[in-house]
Amino acid sequence: MHLFRTFLTMAVSIFLSFNHTSAGTPAVIPQPESISSSGNMLPVSKKITLSVESPRNVAKSLPPASFISEMTGLDIRYGKKSRLKSSCEPESYTLYINGNKAHLQAADYNGFIYGLHTLSQILSTSDSITERITVTDTPRCTWRAFMLDSGRQKQSIEKILALIRMASRLKMNRFHWHLTEGLGWRPEIKAFPMLTAKGAFVGKEPEQQGYYSREDMRKVVEYASQWGVEIVPEIDLPGHSEAALNAYPELGCFGTVPDVPAQGFTENIFCAGKDRTVEALTTIIDEICDIFHGQYIHLGGDEAPKANWEKCPDCQARIQQHGLKGTHDLQLWLSAQLASHLEAKGRKAIFWGDAVYSNDGTPLPKNSVIQWWNYRGHGDLAVRNALERDMQVILSPNYYCYINFPEEPWKGYGPERTFNLEKAYTANPADSVLARGDKRILGMTCALWTDYNLTEQMLDLRLFPRIFALSELMWHKGPRKPLAEFQSDIDRLTPMFKN
Repeated sequence: MHLFRTFLTMAVSIFLSFNHTSAGTPAVIPQPESISSSGNMLPVSKKITLSVESPRNVAKSLPPASFISEMTGLDIRYGKKSRLKSSCEPESYTLYINGNKAHLQAADYNGFIYGLHTLSQILSTSDSITERITVTDTPRCTWRAFMLDSGRQKQSIEKILALIRMASRLKMNRFHWHLTEGLGWRPEIKAFPMLTAKGAFVGKEPEQQGYYSREDMRKVVEYASQWGVEIVPEIDLPGHSEAALNAYPELGCFGTVPDVPAQGFTENIFCAGKDRTVEALTTIIDEICDIFHGQYIHLGGDEAPKANWEKCPDCQARIQQHGLKGTHDLQLWLSAQLASHLEAKGRKAIFWGDAVYSNDGTPLPKNSVIQWWNYRGHGDLAVRNALERDMQVILSPNYYCYINFPEEPWKGYGPERTFNLEKAYTANPADSVLARGDKRILGMTCALWTDYNLTEQMLDLRLFPRIFALSELMWHKGPRKPLAEFQSDIDRLTPMFKN
C-alpha cells in the first residue's frame, strides 16, 4: 500500500505475549551498529509503552494494528504522535528501552519496520533484560536483497509471502523475483496469453507447472510494501527463453518450437533481428511495469548462446544495419533498446554481468545497473568493467552469495560448488568489494536458484543458517562477532524466521 510509504508518528502501548526460553544478552541479527545496556536485570515486562518519532506527522498513514501484530508478535494499541526534529540517514532508527517503556526514532517507514524487528528480537530471546538498552542502527548498503527463482520451480504464494517476511526481518529492502526460465514462464501477460497457457506448463517435474496471475503478483507487491520490501521482477532475456518460444516460436530466429532441457539452457533465444520480437518484449515490459511499481526492472542477459544469431538472416541484417561488432554487440543493442524504453518510464534496468564481460560495443544507457554473479567463471571482471563504464553495481557472486549451492555435494553440485556458514560470513568476495567504499556499489543480493528440482519444502534447508551471514554483510557496518558467538545468536533466533 502506497500509504504505508508515508511515514508516521505515534505512541503505542504493546502487550507482550512471548514464551521466553533464554536469558542474557539480547540476540539481534543483523547486528546493530551500536547496542549498549546498563542498570539492573529486570523481567521482560508484559506491557510496554512505545513512543515513536518520525519526520512526518501523518497519523492516518499508520499501518493497522493487525499488521503490526503479525509483523512483531506484539498486541498493540495506538496512542499519541510526535515529530522527529533531527535528520537521520535513510532506513536508520534509534531504539531506547527503559524498563517497561521504549522510544523509537525512525528516519522513514523502513526505519520504523527495522526498529520494531529489533525490539521484537530483543524481547523474544530473553526472560530478562537490563533496565536500559540503547540501539543505534543504520545500514551498510542501500541495496539489500533476496532473490528467488520461481522460473525453474514454482512456489506457492503463501511461501513467497513467508520469504518476504523473512527478508524484512533480516532488514533486506528488496525481493528480486526471477519470473521466467526455460522451464517455465510464470507472469500472466494479457497481450500474450499463450505465455502462461502453454509456456507455464513445459516443465515435467513436480512444482514446475503453473503461473502467477496479475492478481497474485499485485498481492505480493502490496504485501511486500507493508513489510518495507520492494519487489524487483526479472524477465530474463534474450536467453533462458525456451518456455516463451514454445508458446510463441515466431519470436525466435527460425520459428521452430525448441526442446526444453531439464537442466541448463540451449541456443534457442529471442531473435534480436526481428522487429516483431523487439515490439513483443517492449509490450511485455509495459505490462510488468503496470504491475510492479518499484524503480527497478531486471532484464536478465545471462547465458545467451549466439549460435542461432550467427546463422539468422534477420540478426545478421540488424548487425549490418547498425554497424554492430557482432552478436555480443547485438545483445547490447537489444538491451540498450529495452533499457531506454524503461528510462522513458522513469525506471532503471538491471542486467547480469555477462553484459559487460567486454567493454567493446554499444553502450548501455545511464539507467542501467550491472549485477555481478559469475565469480567462479570470471572473477570480478564484471565489477571492474562496470565501474570502468561508471555504472552502478549489485554484488551477487556465486561464491558465496548463491545459497542454492548446498553445504555438502548434492545432485549436480559437486564439492567445488559447496560452502558453509563460515565461508559465507568470513570469506565472501562481496564483502571485499564492499570494503572498497565505492559509492557506485549499491549493495548485495543473495540468490536462491532452484536448479535440480529444488522444491518448496527444501528451500529452508538452503536458506538457514547461511542467509543470516549474508544479511550481516549487507547491514552491519562495524566489526563482526566471532563466529561462535554469531552461531549462538543464530541458534536463538532461527525460529523467528521460519514462519
